[in-house]
Amino acid sequence: MQRYSESLTSYKRLKTREVKIGNLVLGGNNPIRIQTMTTTDTMDTMATVEQSIRCIEAGAELVRITAPSKKEAENLQNIKDELRKRGYDTPLVADIHFTPNAAEIAAKIVEKVRVNPGNYVDKKKFEQLEYTDEEYAEEIERIRERFTPLVLICKEHGTAMRIGTNHGSLSDRIMSRYGDTAIGMVESAMEFLRIARSEDYHEIILSMKSSNPLVMVQAYRLLVVHMMEEFGECYPLHLGVTEAGDGEDGRIKSAIGIGTLLEDGIGDTIRVSLTEDPEFEIPVCKDIVKRYQSKVNDNALTAESKLSYSPFEYKRRETYELGNVGAKHVPIVIADFMLDKVIGHTDLQAIGYSYDVPSDKWNIADAAADYIYTADKTIDFALPGTVKVICNYNTWLAVADSPKYFPLFTVAEFSTAEKRSAAMNFIAFDTAKDEKQLIEKISNDNTTVLCVYSSAENSMQSVRSFINGLMPLQTPVILAVESHHTSIDEQLIHFATESGALFLDGMGDGIWLINDPSKIVNAKVSGRTYLQTKNNHQFLNNTSFSILQAVRTRISKTEYISCPSCGRTLFDLQETTAKIRAVTNHLKGVKIAIMGCIVNGPGEMADADFGYVGSGVGKITLYKGKEVVKRNIDSAIAVDELINLLKENEAWVEN
Repeated sequence: MQRYSESLTSYKRLKTREVKIGNLVLGGNNPIRIQTMTTTDTMDTMATVEQSIRCIEAGAELVRITAPSKKEAENLQNIKDELRKRGYDTPLVADIHFTPNAAEIAAKIVEKVRVNPGNYVDKKKFEQLEYTDEEYAEEIERIRERFTPLVLICKEHGTAMRIGTNHGSLSDRIMSRYGDTAIGMVESAMEFLRIARSEDYHEIILSMKSSNPLVMVQAYRLLVVHMMEEFGECYPLHLGVTEAGDGEDGRIKSAIGIGTLLEDGIGDTIRVSLTEDPEFEIPVCKDIVKRYQSKVNDNALTAESKLSYSPFEYKRRETYELGNVGAKHVPIVIADFMLDKVIGHTDLQAIGYSYDVPSDKWNIADAAADYIYTADKTIDFALPGTVKVICNYNTWLAVADSPKYFPLFTVAEFSTAEKRSAAMNFIAFDTAKDEKQLIEKISNDNTTVLCVYSSAENSMQSVRSFINGLMPLQTPVILAVESHHTSIDEQLIHFATESGALFLDGMGDGIWLINDPSKIVNAKVSGRTYLQTKNNHQFLNNTSFSILQAVRTRISKTEYISCPSCGRTLFDLQETTAKIRAVTNHLKGVKIAIMGCIVNGPGEMADADFGYVGSGVGKITLYKGKEVVKRNIDSAIAVDELINLLKENEAWVEN
């Protein structure tokens, strides 16, 4: 095994142990399975059954249902019976937090139970505790005593189990020893896995979820390494970015986290956690998984270079500075105007620049592109001061004296060019080609910026391998990704996966997204309604900034950490999220968590600045960080109280 993956240069699925969940087999060489979670009250049998059916008919292969107490766990029998009566045998999963007795009941009814090691036995009171090694060992034994009965019940009834660690709900004990880290998440799960293995119980799936794709990816990679080192085998992995949110942002964040791992063959089942009805999660899952359904394991022996970076901790690749590119600058965004016949000042509104005629001034948005690629065109009006132009080399020769224009070369053009920019030269390079000639030409030239893409089938791995080999040089790199998909949904997945995976490994000084808008279908096709866009430039620009925000390299807007709703939710999450977004979406850099209940409350908010958490029917508790500030507020005034809290902490600006 190469590091955490079978291969870092070609697609090879990680071989995991097979686990049977009812009539469904997970892991091994089986397909990547798709699942979701109901949002209904578990005590409302018919509503839960009807929603489960909608999810199953949309394509869910497992359906998870919350069981927060004994009564909900017992009602799983009625739900299961009704589904089976109607001819649906899809495995059901009980979601357990805090209540071991509910888990033990559910394990005798459904095909799988999910437990969170952070709150199944351990405590979460945000206390800093100090343990001696002996005291720590005693705590492990306490967990063994409380967890083993569930293991034995599952073993007796043929019930599978997911040990599901969440970044935001690590126990005080784990936090005290490992801190708020990916390795803490891994050890939290490994403790429970060791107990299960000691009872010769192996029907186990594991997950390492976080609302931060970087933490999530690092945790899964570390988990694979630790399982292989300790057990010589890997258990199946359930992938997901928790509290991803809604709309395009939720899809982008999920695609980055899940897609980064699937690109390296890691993952046996996925769930996309959107603040939308659960059946709408399924098409997104399908779009993600579809990228790998036609791929076959490449069993050829491939020479793999030594890694010049750590895949387990983030460090941005060091590059030299050219203007606002490279070094410590945030990644730039290039707006692609290649297919436009002419470019007018009104076209720039879609990429963050609005021209005010009376004042003869440009208004610049936080998410405004830094460069425009015009191909063979020049611009005949005065540009705002913060945007520059990249054009093809032969076009640049006519405007070479302008400080606003920079050339884009092919490798052949750069090799033979008699004239180059003294300031900055962009070079387009396909990493699937031989790079020796290029490396020779740029090794002593500190005016070059590489715009890299790949025509290889495994394009992300191809680009990553090239940048890994480029590490000794400090040439800035722009990640160029072109999508030929015909729907906005699939393009979002493509762009987010291929660029996001590289940004998570510290690679990339800019992003350049390319498509052909004439090929995009904005309609309902085969019964499915796709995301729509009225302006392609705006779509690409928004997507670029959303990807950079999701990987935490460039913050341009408010970030929402919003849970996907479930039967525990104490208010309408979709409606409330929309209300909060409407009044706070101008607060650049502020992170607001919107959580349906205490289970997904202070812990799951992870690194949010402020939290809005359901604490009872019609009641909301507000947090600053992980500290309660206002408790049990009437939900009718809770959004206004959140605004007041933002103002009190100087996080509010008038829109």
